[in-house]
Amino acid sequence: MTGAASPVALDLAAYLRRIGHAGPLAPTRATLEAVHLAHATSIPFENLDILLGRPIRLDLASLQAKLVAGRRGGYCFEQNALFAAALEQLGFGVTRLAARVRLGTERVLPRTHMTLLVKVGRAELLADVGFGADGLLLPVSLDGAVAPQYAWSYRVAEVNGVHVLQTRRGRAWQDLYAFTREPQLPVDYEIANHYTSTHPASRFTVALTAQRLATDVRRTLRNQVYTEDRGTDVKTRTLAGDKEILAVLATEFGLAFPPQTRFAYDRAD
Repeated sequence: MTGAASPVALDLAAYLRRIGHAGPLAPTRATLEAVHLAHATSIPFENLDILLGRPIRLDLASLQAKLVAGRRGGYCFEQNALFAAALEQLGFGVTRLAARVRLGTERVLPRTHMTLLVKVGRAELLADVGFGADGLLLPVSLDGAVAPQYAWSYRVAEVNGVHVLQTRRGRAWQDLYAFTREPQLPVDYEIANHYTSTHPASRFTVALTAQRLATDVRRTLRNQVYTEDRGTDVKTRTLAGDKEILAVLATEFGLAFPPQTRFAYDRAD
């Protein structure tokens, strides 16, 4: 009789090399901020496996193989699951949450975004490395205080009994997503991930996206439109076709694919 397989442990050293963090590892707010910033600026947000007909797997072994060893990116479930595992290994208390995305829509969406509540001493902070180019560079408190982050600002407001992550656009605040403190289990993300990666109504099954944060620029590729947003200056250009898409993915997002790769996105979008 053989026993059950042991759960896969995170290779923390490999993860830290992937994000380029060589600083302190004590579970302090300074460490949380440093690791959050390193992850957010090193591992791009992308949905490319979906458009290649590949499944999105959320087990830790698959996440490490893809995002760490494979030097790929991923979307919220992948990014924040990996980040949460690293934070827990560093000694942080992490609660996994689910959010309804509000950015880019006026209708109520299902809870298909994974975000994290991290406890540091008595402080509770929203941490999220998986929201793409509009997302956080650093964790933010839940007390409503404005959090400037380089060229951008965020806050967590409380609206009708739910927390809402907002970003400032000019003089107005724009909702990014809404969430509650109800802890989520792995099975909750399995269902949400299945919808997000396979349902025809999901934006991730029809549109190509790669997004990458830096402290001075947000790079976004949506289908053939490439954008660089520096807060006060936004430049956009349309790529010529598949060859140029692959070139931009490699040079601007660090995502290398064989030259014959073709992504199955809606080219009429």
